[in-house]
Amino acid sequence: MVGTKSDLSGTTLQHRQLGRALRDARQARGYTLERVAEALEFSRSTLSRLELGQNEKVKVRDVDYICQFYGLPEDRIEYLKLLVTQSSARVWWEDFQSLIRPGFNTYLQLESAATELHFFQSLVIPGLLQTPDYARSVGAAASTGTGDEADQLVERRIQRSAILTRRHKPIQAEFLLHESVLRTVVGSGRVMSSQYRHLADMGTRDNVSIRVVPFTAGFPGGLAIPPYIIIEFPHNEPSVVYTEGAIGTMIFEDGDDVNRFWEIHAAISGAALEERPSRDLLRNIARRQEQ
Repeated sequence: MVGTKSDLSGTTLQHRQLGRALRDARQARGYTLERVAEALEFSRSTLSRLELGQNEKVKVRDVDYICQFYGLPEDRIEYLKLLVTQSSARVWWEDFQSLIRPGFNTYLQLESAATELHFFQSLVIPGLLQTPDYARSVGAAASTGTGDEADQLVERRIQRSAILTRRHKPIQAEFLLHESVLRTVVGSGRVMSSQYRHLADMGTRDNVSIRVVPFTAGFPGGLAIPPYIIIEFPHNEPSVVYTEGAIGTMIFEDGDDVNRFWEIHAAISGAALEERPSRDLLRNIARRQEQ
């Protein structure tokens, strides 16, 4: 079950971005839905669903027609038409649909369109940073599935992590890891030692920042802060926040909610070790696990 301030059922990120852009363009012209519907011979309900991102099938020619009516520049129209084609493209995780927990499919849509990710994690190493052995151990602890399913889950996480290491425009990612994540043994000491070294190595990449929030920092963001991911997008699309709990997920899109998470993130970031001391800590813990 996905909980959110807006209804995400039957919609995609691209449709919501398109809808937001069309609504902003209409309001900038001072038009009501009724006026646009009458002028373009659409039903009001069709335009409303389009602006809410709730139309399952959107036609490129309809988007072009509406954008021309609003007088949008050609480059903006081409971008919005591109959102329509992207929303119908097949994505790699369709092969793993039966293994994806409810709500996470929506996050994968967000991640695939993101330009920057900002993580805070206090429970487990984020999937994008997990080694295969660590991912397999996490999967075994969280699932009663078969060994084949566990292997598929590991394969899925390895595929996802390519966004950090690909040659063309690797995503910018910031990870704030609470020290409790590092002290929780998953699998074995050997698995953890390899995981620590992988974290330290990934933290040397120009597009990846990994910093540890030590126990001594206390509660810089306040009590009961859940793991979260602040997701940023291109073309000045508003950021969103994805959080997970034991019984479901939440996606926050409201500006005030997102700003509050940015404030929390700034407080946690201010209490975290810098990158070099974080890498030193990771390598020291790895050595102790190997003794």
